[in-house]
Amino acid sequence: MSHSFNKIWIHAIWATKERTPIIHSNIEFKIHQFISDQLREQGCPVRIINGMPDHVHCLFLLNSQKSIGELIKQIKGSSSHFINQNDLISKKFAWQTGYAAFSVSESAVDKVFQYIKIQKEHHQKHSFLQE
Repeated sequence: MSHSFNKIWIHAIWATKERTPIIHSNIEFKIHQFISDQLREQGCPVRIINGMPDHVHCLFLLNSQKSIGELIKQIKGSSSHFINQNDLISKKFAWQTGYAAFSVSESAVDKVFQYIKIQKEHHQKHSFLQE
C-alpha cells in the first residue's frame, strides 16, 4: 500500500488543578474555543468540547504525526498561558497533572458526542469522582 490512512477519534479529559471548580460559565466558551483552535492548529479537527467547572472533555481526530501525550501537554500548557495572560480567572490558573484519553470507534462517535454535549446534565446525577 503506497498511501497511509488513519482516522483515530480521541476522547480526552483533563481537570483543573486540585479539581477546583473555577471554569465558570462566563469564561467557559473562551477557554473551549481557545482549546478548539489550538487542536485545529495541530491538525486535529475537533468534533466537540464541553465540560464542567473542574474538567474539560474533547472529542477530536488525532493527527497521525502527533503523539497523544505531547499533544495534550501542548494544549494544556497553551490554554493555561491563555487563561493567565487574559486574566480570565482572578488567581493563577493551572491544569492538574495528567489526563485521560480513549480511542473511540467510528460507530461510537455520535454516542460520545452526545455524552460530552450533556455534561452538565450528566454530572447532576454522577460526580466526576464517581466516574
